[in-house]
Amino acid sequence: MITVSRARADEILDALRRGTVPETALDAFAVGLDPYRQTLEDELEQCARGRGRFKALRGEYGTGKTFFARWFQGLAKERGFAAAEVQISESETPLHRLETVYRRLTEHLSTAEEPRGALRLIVDGWFYSLEEEVVSRRGTLGEAELIAATDALMRERLRSIERHAPAFGACLRGYREAVAAEQEEIASGLIAWMSGQPNVSASIKRAAGIKGDIDHFGALGFLQGLLVILRDSGFAGLVVVLDEVETLQRVRGDVREKSLNALRQFMDEIDAGRFPGLYLLITGTPAFFDGPQGAQRLPPLAQRLHVEFGKDARFDNPRAVQIRLQPFDMPKLIEVGRNVRDVFAARSEDPERIRRTVDETLLADLAATVTGHLGGKVGVAPRIFLKKLVAEVLDRVDQFPEFDPRRDYGIAISAAELTGDERRVLAPDDIELKL
Repeated sequence: MITVSRARADEILDALRRGTVPETALDAFAVGLDPYRQTLEDELEQCARGRGRFKALRGEYGTGKTFFARWFQGLAKERGFAAAEVQISESETPLHRLETVYRRLTEHLSTAEEPRGALRLIVDGWFYSLEEEVVSRRGTLGEAELIAATDALMRERLRSIERHAPAFGACLRGYREAVAAEQEEIASGLIAWMSGQPNVSASIKRAAGIKGDIDHFGALGFLQGLLVILRDSGFAGLVVVLDEVETLQRVRGDVREKSLNALRQFMDEIDAGRFPGLYLLITGTPAFFDGPQGAQRLPPLAQRLHVEFGKDARFDNPRAVQIRLQPFDMPKLIEVGRNVRDVFAARSEDPERIRRTVDETLLADLAATVTGHLGGKVGVAPRIFLKKLVAEVLDRVDQFPEFDPRRDYGIAISAAELTGDERRVLAPDDIELKL
């Protein structure tokens, strides 16, 4: 059994109460992911040695794509990677606007120590590591000499980046000068500009000698620069997840073409070695990979993504460019329920009572009842099942000694608690609103 701290357990359980996927410690209740682990670990090791990697994850709604993506990010962060998850959407984060994708990436940039918005800490750590390297080479220096020597080393490290994105180095130098002069407003503004944020004042940009905002092409150069900073700071690399790329099927035709081409170009740049240390994972439905409104609209992209899957999923190749997740079935649903119960029990004052009251039979009955309310569609059930299990069963068993879920609890599922995707999967007459 995998153990987690009380703080991590509380984070997991709070997310499940809200009906969302936890962001950390997913190994504590992951089910069915072991066949992928060794290959992913090997590919992360290749990234740590300077390669770029790309992987596409396919699965119908309810197979756990977002869960897999967050589990993989946790796996990577345990191995010294930074990670970021970007939700592709029609309006807020369109894939063909790489400057927007880059902005979301920096907003969600995380490390094992920093759960979100880690860019400034990473940049500060990088400057510290450069200073340490200068001191190890030249010994103790005065402040002015140290700044000058560190600046020279920074220029050396960023030489290849500044050929394509000169503003990247200029922004970093301006930031360091602002920090040294204790000009926090300028320092914060420059980090915001480097993160791709719009509406940074002209006066802050003038302080670093930069203009305008990061554009589509500049975003790729800044991503290269971020990889250099991560490597020099001791990180193994960067995992980026582009989640829900199937939304491209719903956008206007010309936007779809631009987005598919941007993805194809990104893949080619990774293969060409432009992004050493980057592992890019995209997630999508089979309709995106195989349907006429998805990748098939751009034959070069479809060719790069194509994998011939056999009928027997046991022989799927996890090393292939595209891997598929299998739908949840009842045994998996019960197993994940058991794992969540054990996480809950481990932070309870009476763990044995939790396990005794919420036993295997109750878990199986609860899973079957939730699935029955959802028209027998097990793939739609995991989120609702876990939310009901934690918020309506385990919490009550823990707080009320007299509560008996077999006697005092009856499941009711209303349409209001279903997501839009869940409603799309379910036909209206599949939803029984009350027990």
